[in-house]
Formats: sequence, structure tokens, C-alpha cells
Amino acid sequence: MIEIVKTGPLNTVQDAGRSGFRDIGVSVSGVMDPLAFRAGNILLGNDENAACIEVQMFPFKVRFLADTSIAVTGADCRTKLDGEELPPWWACSVRAGQELEMQFPRSGARSYLCVAGGMDVPVVMGSRSTALRGGFGGTDGRPLAKNDRLAAGISFTSPLPAHGMGIEPPQVALAHVFPTSTEGLVQLRAIPAGEYALFEADLPRFWSQPWKVSLHSNRTGYRLSGEPVTPSKVIEMRSYGLIPGIVQVPPAGEPIIQLADANTAGGYPKIAGIIEEDLWRLAQVQPGQSIQLVKSDAREAIAVARQINQWFTRLRDNVMPVKTAIGF
Repeated sequence: MIEIVKTGPLNTVQDAGRSGFRDIGVSVSGVMDPLAFRAGNILLGNDENAACIEVQMFPFKVRFLADTSIAVTGADCRTKLDGEELPPWWACSVRAGQELEMQFPRSGARSYLCVAGGMDVPVVMGSRSTALRGGFGGTDGRPLAKNDRLAAGISFTSPLPAHGMGIEPPQVALAHVFPTSTEGLVQLRAIPAGEYALFEADLPRFWSQPWKVSLHSNRTGYRLSGEPVTPSKVIEMRSYGLIPGIVQVPPAGEPIIQLADANTAGGYPKIAGIIEEDLWRLAQVQPGQSIQLVKSDAREAIAVARQINQWFTRLRDNVMPVKTAIGF
């Protein structure tokens, strides 16, 4: 069990999200950075969908009320355990009474605190994720608050090495798989979408210019600021289903990227869709930073997905022998 000592708005319990309910208006929710989430659970020997705490508002501090093991992944948030700094992407054992604190990240935007056995909150519609707009899931459908106590599920895995263990983050281990960010721009691959041709005159600029992530951005979507793109004609559109990654263009001409808490339907023209394999990188972009969209296709997305799956396989293969060698 853990106790929340210090937190900010929008820190929530999340897992991989709830699927199969978009037709009745229920968003998927779930973690914004699935690579950090799954890696943290693999380090602990958890089920890869075990619920964790997604931290996007800092500082964040918890007290452990029982001996357990934890993993902290995602943004480098200068995590300290009883005042001693932990390396990024690190897993270790903790004792009852110890306190862990995360500060505003050196890099990245969201950190993930995984606990052995996962966060044991009620399953609602097949998921433990917090749906903030719906007001359900997680801790009563709301962000975590000071003095909240969360139980962990039962863990059947071996303890971690006494000194802890860490892994290379995906931006290092998979550096060859993702576009190289230049001049502070995070490059994200996207595939042209349904109304792409409507923006023909502005397409070169859509792909070449930097887009700044607006301060008016959240888990529902990132609003982009830049020189507007406009369609060649105004068309009347019926509402259509939305998924994370879709890039819509509202009348003002500055795109919106739908994310984990994406609306389930919308009617703005779709200019592109960021490939699912790059969405974790977008999740680690802070408001005020800039991105550049790179034209891609389904073949490239499939190749990237294969590389990511191979990374997870290597991670599982490397972690299990270490834990087995402890002798438990």
C-alpha cells in the first residue's frame, strides 16, 4: 500500500485503457506513454497491463506503507528515495516508511510509477484507468489527492537485486528507429488522412514548419500553434469516429492531435494521423516545445512496430535471468 503525500492535478491511475466502448461514447483513456508503462511492469515481473500511476504534475511524493518493489520510467524527473537520487528508468526494492519524490523533469513530460502487483483499484468496463471526463475508473474517477491510500495487487515474482536494476530508455536503445530530433524539434511520423487533399496549397508548409505545442493541451489532445493551414473549400462533414493520433484542422487552421482521452467522434477535417508507434514520443513533449511532422506510410509504421516488439522481447529476456539469479 502507498500513501499520497504530495501531488498536483491530473496525476492518475492508468493502465493500457479500455477498448470496445467508443460506440457508446467512452474514450480509451490509459497511459500516454505505453513504452514507459510496459517497460516498468516488465522490470517488476508484473502483468504488462498492471495499473500504475501516471505523473504529469510535479512535485509528486508518496510514502510506502509496506515493503515492495517499484519501477520509475518515462521522463527524467529527478526521482529521490529518502533523499537519495535514483537513476532514470530504474527499479528497486523499497521498505515500509520510505518516501519517494519526483520533481519537474529534466527532460520529458510524464513519469510512471509502477509497483509490484500493480495498483489495485476497481476494474470498470475492463480497465482500471481513470476516465476524468466520465468520472469513473481509477480512484473514484478523479485525480489522486493528498492522503489517498492505494493498495497494490498480489505479486508472485522474485524480489529485485539489492542494489536495484535499470535499463536504457527507448530513445537510446531504439535511437536508430526514430527520426533524429533537430534544433529542439521532436520529429513525429504521420500518414495522410481522409481530407488531406483539401489542404493541397498548404501541404508543403504543414510538413516543413515547426508546430509549437500550446499551453492549452492535455490528455484529450495537443493543440498546435503555427502558421495556419486552410482547406481549398469549406465542406460539410458528418461526425466520424476518432482515435488517438488523428490530426484535425478546426476552422482557425491550427491543428489538434487527439490523444489518450480523445473524443470518440468529431467533424473537423482530418489532415493526417500520427503513427501509433510515435505517440509515446509525443506524450513526452512538454507544452511550449515544438514538433515537426514527417510524412510516412503504413509500411514504415509496421516496420517500427516490429522493432519496438523486438525491444520488449529483449527486455523480458534480459530481466528474467537477473531476477532468477538472485536465488529466490
